[in-house]
Amino acid sequence: MSVNHQSMNSSPSYAIYLPSTLAGAKQHTITSLLRLLPPNVINDIQTVETTKKDVKDTEQTVINIKDIVDGRNLACPMPLLKTKVALRGVANGESLYVVATDPNSQADIAAFCQQTRQAHASEQLLLAVNQTSEQQSNDSTLPTPSDTIFHFIITKTDSI
Repeated sequence: MSVNHQSMNSSPSYAIYLPSTLAGAKQHTITSLLRLLPPNVINDIQTVETTKKDVKDTEQTVINIKDIVDGRNLACPMPLLKTKVALRGVANGESLYVVATDPNSQADIAAFCQQTRQAHASEQLLLAVNQTSEQQSNDSTLPTPSDTIFHFIITKTDSI
């Protein structure tokens, strides 16, 4: 199955809202990982008291991240399975942030979102962000100086 990837030039810029109810450690992890993305992808990260309504204009789209799935260092199919479980707690209009280091995750998660759009009329998943970044390792004893991280932001919608 082939997966179409958006080029970075045509991607919209996003403002990320994190609920204040999200644990401080998760907020820190999400913020740190999002900052690895190119600056034209994420232009603002804020903690908010309540979920904001989707606001769209020509410059940015607001994404309300409900939770994170940290699939780094997990082999296929674990990042996808953890994503499926975590999506049960995400309401329409909210998003799930998923990170993984297994290259198969990129195709798996993109295909899962595409399949869901085709199979379920009442509940659909929009893969808003599908990007990669490099994370530098602080441990010089490791054979690889950096890891490729695959970033996904999946928004649950009632229509696309």
